[in-house]
Amino acid sequence: MANPGSHVQRTPVRAELRSTAFSDHTTIPERYSYDGGNVSPPLEWHGIPDDAVELVLLCEDQDAPGGPFTHWVLTGIAPTTIGVRAEASPLPAVAGRNDFGEIGWSGPRPPKGDDPHRYFFRLYALDQSLGFTEETSADVIRSDITEHVIASGTLVGLFAR
Repeated sequence: MANPGSHVQRTPVRAELRSTAFSDHTTIPERYSYDGGNVSPPLEWHGIPDDAVELVLLCEDQDAPGGPFTHWVLTGIAPTTIGVRAEASPLPAVAGRNDFGEIGWSGPRPPKGDDPHRYFFRLYALDQSLGFTEETSADVIRSDITEHVIASGTLVGLFAR
């Protein structure tokens, strides 16, 4: 018998995450790159469970030379939100610091001449609000949400320069 108040982890359901700017595993348009306009891409999602309390969105370059490189951190997104427009953050939301040291979106900027890098946009629906701030690192967020994810979705974009 579980202790009262203990957290019972459940298998996350699959949420759908997509963009009108690019399809899964296709090239992210130049306007969303760091050097081409640095505009955050439009995203939309479906399949968020009714009992979700908070959404978290991360974008990371899995092929960066020093290991995964975070380009976007958004936490505190209302679970009723169904997406973000280009150049915008959903409200309410907390834009966090990325690995460029900037708050909000910083687009793809892989080393020149590299094969296309993979940019993983990951949306997580959580069963409780975890109170992240703009200074909470992506590593801490990934660690802290582990037992609270009730749904997730992934969209992968490619970019080279």
